[in-house]
Amino acid sequence: MANPTISPGPASAAAVNKRNRRGSLEPVLFHTLNAIFMIVLVIVTLYPFLNTIAVSLNAGNDTIRGGIYLWPREFTWQNYKAVFASGTIYNAFWISVARTVLSTVLNLFLTTMLAYTLSRREYVFRKPITLIFILTMYFNAGLIPGYFLMKDLHLINTFWVYVVPSMISAFNMIVIRTYIGTIPESLIESARIDGAGDFKIFIRIIFPLCKPVLATIALFVAVGAWNSWFDAFIYTSSKQELSTLQYELMKLLSSSMNANSNPAVAAGAGMSQEAAASMVTPLSIRAAVTVVASVPILIVYPFMQKYFVVGLNVGSVKE
Repeated sequence: MANPTISPGPASAAAVNKRNRRGSLEPVLFHTLNAIFMIVLVIVTLYPFLNTIAVSLNAGNDTIRGGIYLWPREFTWQNYKAVFASGTIYNAFWISVARTVLSTVLNLFLTTMLAYTLSRREYVFRKPITLIFILTMYFNAGLIPGYFLMKDLHLINTFWVYVVPSMISAFNMIVIRTYIGTIPESLIESARIDGAGDFKIFIRIIFPLCKPVLATIALFVAVGAWNSWFDAFIYTSSKQELSTLQYELMKLLSSSMNANSNPAVAAGAGMSQEAAASMVTPLSIRAAVTVVASVPILIVYPFMQKYFVVGLNVGSVKE
């Protein structure tokens, strides 16, 4: 005998309809709040950079009044003319480019080679050597011993003082070694059975498979090398042809503090008389310097973004 179908009463039907309406409203509410939050986040993130661009394109005298937000009030290229007025800025730019490229390539190759060596379980000294590298992350000899070390290595006033100290990074080595640990050991064992040596395994298997983490490390190293100016101040300040872009921009920014009151100082910093006469203020020069220093990295980042996101997840998920 078939069970009779029980139809819901008016009260239960109303409750079901209420739950259905609430269930249909929840996704709409979530997506609306999520969109509002992301729009606010984008505005908060982009506003400082857009404001810096607006200030860099605004007349120095007018910038002092304040009230510059997303658009220059008195448009001018004078701030950028002041930045590029010195002929040394172009040579410094190419020195920074060469330094960034060489430092990034050598750091990636040598640090990955070290990470692969210390990831091998059969290497008996991997633990003490790893401990030594970790200690360098916590203890530093200091500025003066570092200077004397560069002097003993005959690197003072040479281009290689920018490259040699950054060829190996303990932190990058640990990150890359963690990523190498996620590569199946069967790939390495099969290559050994086919007669491949350690260097061939590193070049043909390990290095290509580490592309995501290497892109992340490359961005870190490149940004650090591009933004560095203190080593130029310490090691090569007496040799103008080895000056880097960041060091030249730092000198220009420091000199602009006195540019309004002393045109001779502005001329000594590479600023033209027109720039000094038009009252290029420290605030406007600082904005122009920030834009000039940031644009090359902003151009490179979109091409490495997908690898950068993958590389940041190294070690976060274990299967």
